[in-house]
Amino acid sequence: MSKNFHIAEYNIARLKAPLDSPSMKEFVDFLTPINKFAEESTGFVWRLTAPDGQSSSYVSAIYEDPMIVPNFSVWQDIESLKNFVYKTVHTYFLRDRKKWFDQVSEYQTVLWWVPAGYIPTIEEAKEKLIHLQKHGPTPTAFTLQAPFDENGNSLKANIK
Repeated sequence: MSKNFHIAEYNIARLKAPLDSPSMKEFVDFLTPINKFAEESTGFVWRLTAPDGQSSSYVSAIYEDPMIVPNFSVWQDIESLKNFVYKTVHTYFLRDRKKWFDQVSEYQTVLWWVPAGYIPTIEEAKEKLIHLQKHGPTPTAFTLQAPFDENGNSLKANIK
C-alpha cells in the first residue's frame, strides 16, 4: 500500500426508473446503510454526497440525462476497494444491478491514482471515464480488472 497515493473510483449507472419509483424502492432503501458500511470499511477515505448529505445518486446535473447517477469515492488502496465491492453486502447490489440500471457503455467504472489527501473533482472523474472509454485501461485511467500501480505498472488482477 502506498502512503503517498490513494485510489479514486468513479462509476455511473443509468436508472431504469426515477429514484422515487416503486421499482427502485429496494435500491433506495439500502443506499444509506450501504454508504455507511462503505464509510466504516477499512481503507475508505471519502465519497461524494449530495449537498444535503444524501447518496451521490441524488447529485443532480452531472449529465444531460437526469437518469444517469454517479458514485464517486476515494480509497487508501485497490485492495480495500476490491474488498468492499466484492466481499461485502455490496455484492448483492452488484449482482442484481440489472433490476435497477441499464448498461451505459462498455466502461462504466474508472479508477486512477491521486496524491494522498487530494479529493478529485467530478470534472476530473468524468474526464477519466471518457479517457477509459476512448483508450481502454491505461495507467491514466483503468479498471479493477485491468489495474495499474501508482508508478504506471500493470498489475495482475486477483478478483474472485
